[in-house]
Amino acid sequence: MAQLEVDGTDLVLRLSTGEKVEGMHGDLHAPLTSVTGVEVLDDAHRAADIVGIRAGTRIPRVIEVASVHGVNKTIYAAVHHDTPRGVRVSLAGQSYDEWIVGCADPEAVAASIPRPS
Repeated sequence: MAQLEVDGTDLVLRLSTGEKVEGMHGDLHAPLTSVTGVEVLDDAHRAADIVGIRAGTRIPRVIEVASVHGVNKTIYAAVHHDTPRGVRVSLAGQSYDEWIVGCADPEAVAASIPRPS
């Protein structure tokens, strides 16, 4: 399962081997200074369901592990059926505007990510 963690001055989205295959992508890194917001999502599947060109795996409401290039934003989503709640990390100046990550305890994950001061 995908995990968000702070590594020095970076926020890292660590993907499992299966997610790397499903999403056709390796781990993602962004400087903590690029984080503009962190939001707890009760329905991470819905947040990942934007219209756009997808590269990865998607079965609606079951799995979204993909890059999505939409009209107004580009996201990377890693959400599974067993982790329908999650977090949205908003980023500035990065290749992805948002990371949407399903997790068992999104409140704890959100609290672990430093906010810009």
